[in-house]
Amino acid sequence: MSLSLFCIVVFAGLLHASWNAIVKRGRDTLLTTLLVTGSAALISALLLPFVPALDPRSWPWLAASTVLQAGYYVLVARTYRVTDMSASYPVMRGFAPLLVAAVGAKWLGEALPPLAWGGVGVVCLGILSMTHGIDRRHLALPLINAAVIATYTLVDATGARVSGSAPAYTLWLFLLSGLPLPLWALCTRAAQLRVYARNNWGYGVVGGVGTLVSYGLALWAMTLAPVAMVSALRETSILFGVLISAWVLRERVTRRRWLAAGLIVAGAVMLRLA
Repeated sequence: MSLSLFCIVVFAGLLHASWNAIVKRGRDTLLTTLLVTGSAALISALLLPFVPALDPRSWPWLAASTVLQAGYYVLVARTYRVTDMSASYPVMRGFAPLLVAAVGAKWLGEALPPLAWGGVGVVCLGILSMTHGIDRRHLALPLINAAVIATYTLVDATGARVSGSAPAYTLWLFLLSGLPLPLWALCTRAAQLRVYARNNWGYGVVGGVGTLVSYGLALWAMTLAPVAMVSALRETSILFGVLISAWVLRERVTRRRWLAAGLIVAGAVMLRLA
């Protein structure tokens, strides 16, 4: 993987951890998620006139991903309601690359060199090492979300590659997947949403930009490099998630999790050299 592509994917990881921290920091995780997804959808609508039209072959993949992404946002909000970000974020993001690597090799026919497989394995080992000591009662939602993440990653990688334009695919995805939850809230919690949006709209805009750019960069990278490598490298977001949890959210991060972060760095270096 080239140095420029490596840096872009790592930057995407930083943005991903940042918008997750915004959701966790909000007083109401579900409403904050709605503001983030709604902002991303609005930004996408404004930018769509400036990108090429999609190849029709990508529309079935886009439709499938829209459903998966909507479910993902709901699961993120529910997960952060019951557990710390430093505990649940590694579980969600750690199992996903393993599933992508295992299934993606057959799905997409991508053969990884041994060093790349080693890098994927070390990154995942580091991430999963952070799950030590987590209450098993809090593992169900993160594990379900990991499966959703792996599925939409493979679906979107396929869709972006046949779309003819990864940026256009990304904008359509965020427009379509970002609408259902805000529309549902307007029908069921309109008054509460208006008050919350008035006081927290900044979180929504910053988070919307973060999630849109983060995933757009990752999808673009997947059109140039093996999906398993990009998926694992993007999960260096765990490093940033740990730092944000400790320094911004003031959550307690154990020594074991810091050591696990070192493993993630080692895996990222292996992916860079592969």
